[in-house]
Amino acid sequence: MFNHIRADLTTYQNDWGAQGFWVMVVYRFGRWRYQINNTLLRKICSFIYKFLYKCVQILTGIEFPCEVEVGDGFVIDHFGGIVVSGYAKFGHHCRIRNGVVVGLKNVDDPCAPVFGDNVDIGAGAKILGNIRIGNNVTIGANAVVLCDVPDNSIAVGVPAVVKAKK
Repeated sequence: MFNHIRADLTTYQNDWGAQGFWVMVVYRFGRWRYQINNTLLRKICSFIYKFLYKCVQILTGIEFPCEVEVGDGFVIDHFGGIVVSGYAKFGHHCRIRNGVVVGLKNVDDPCAPVFGDNVDIGAGAKILGNIRIGNNVTIGANAVVLCDVPDNSIAVGVPAVVKAKK
């Protein structure tokens, strides 16, 4: 857990005040608690995690559950209005900004997007459903992505139009 937190701090350029870093510290603690074998201690840590999760959610406006899978170098660039489903998966060096929603397209289908490496998500983007976002993809601000996006592409618009990067 502490190695991940140190790496996150480096990713956030040693800025202890970055709200995205706070979210990642609570996220790392939430992931770590699953490794505790003692049932009583795990329940106590789960209570602490849920309390901290709610505090960070209220203070930053970021809903980022510990069930999300993230790679190295994950960055929450601006805080506020970010909601990420626990079913989502992010590759290495992904970046999300304020107002981003990553989640389910239908409540009956509990599947969220899977992101490749080096994905940059613009402010206000909505990425929904059981879709795959490839490597080296840029998702434009306020785009609504409901379909797969191949590697080395840009997704812009409502609904998103996918174009190859030049």
